[in-house]
Amino acid sequence: MTICRGSRVHLTKADIRKDRLALRDTIPPEMRVEKSLAMAEHADALDFDPGAMISGFMPIRSEADIRPLMWRLRSRGAALCLPVVLDRETIVFRELLPTAELVDTGFGTRGPGPDAKEVDPDILLIPLSAYDRLGNRIGYGAGHYDRAIDRLLRKGLKPRLIGIAFDVQKVDEIPAEPHDMPLDAILTESGLTPFG
Repeated sequence: MTICRGSRVHLTKADIRKDRLALRDTIPPEMRVEKSLAMAEHADALDFDPGAMISGFMPIRSEADIRPLMWRLRSRGAALCLPVVLDRETIVFRELLPTAELVDTGFGTRGPGPDAKEVDPDILLIPLSAYDRLGNRIGYGAGHYDRAIDRLLRKGLKPRLIGIAFDVQKVDEIPAEPHDMPLDAILTESGLTPFG
């Protein structure tokens, strides 16, 4: 549903999500590979303490493939984990060891199995549909990351939120709601851009 206010037309989150995902889908697969590798080249811009737990993700659909980025972060001393969908409401983060066997973990992704240790990430690399210049983001609509971030905050933790997207996913403005957690930075093929 599109909302009209005065002479300006405001798109809903669903409209923006649909538009930006459609744009992302038009990026040819070989260009997505190049853009994903460019993201890995910007790994040094991400500052963290040795041993920091960083949550990555395995790519689905036309997402950036951040596996090269994750390996670069590991080579700099990061510990890695991946999100695992437990049910329609909940994701947890399981440690990703170099020898870990990956299994189907929901939402079309793969990750460490139930024997892997559950961890709380210090930094979340978050896939998304769209982002704006203020660090507002739109996910895929299921709210998994929103609930996971809320759970970490209620535990007294404050993970850094780094959005992962291609440049074409940027929009002028996202209608943010009070419960939305803005990103600390966005990483695209052009580099790492901090917010605030």
